[in-house]
Amino acid sequence: MMNAKSTTVLLAGALGLAALTTAPASAAPAAPEGVSIEVASVNGSGCPQGTSSVVISENRTAFTVNYSEYLAYTGGEAPPTAFRKNCQINLRVRHPANYTYGIIGADHRGFAGLQAGATGLVRTSYYFQGSPANQVSDHQLKGPYADDWQFSDRFSDVRYKPCGEERNLNLNTELRVNAGSSDSDKMSFLSMDSTHSSARYLFAWRRCP
Repeated sequence: MMNAKSTTVLLAGALGLAALTTAPASAAPAAPEGVSIEVASVNGSGCPQGTSSVVISENRTAFTVNYSEYLAYTGGEAPPTAFRKNCQINLRVRHPANYTYGIIGADHRGFAGLQAGATGLVRTSYYFQGSPANQVSDHQLKGPYADDWQFSDRFSDVRYKPCGEERNLNLNTELRVNAGSSDSDKMSFLSMDSTHSSARYLFAWRRCP
């Protein structure tokens, strides 16, 4: 499988950083018992109602988001708006009160068929509800390309949910295809669907004071 070069950009707003604790990922303890995930809301052109699901791992160290209709495409007879698809999932993570969590990284997988001259973009961001602090990553593919793709993000620090506060986790993803100089009569596409494992997010846990 051919992997495209990945680039990770960490963005943090100047406001609100004091509210979110940062610490090296190595400081995180093992996952506690009694962890569950509830999907509070799902919105976006890439995840219509009933086309996505969230599954937590048995050891509570990660969870997977599966999509069944997440596809961006352009060229040929593609509608004008089909070149960009997005999905925002708001999650309520239940856990013991003496623990908190953050996201240490993610693995995204899919398939692409890009004509020569076309490009694809996979963009993701992670943040807690009510906080301007953000972790954002952009990954690009260049045509000609017809293969599986996989991108991995690993953050050098972890932004934890403030202890004692109820804040949902927001996951935003975007797929975008730019026709560029490719033949406009030929289609280029970028997908992220359950056949290719979609997206896996990695927890970091820590005890609260």
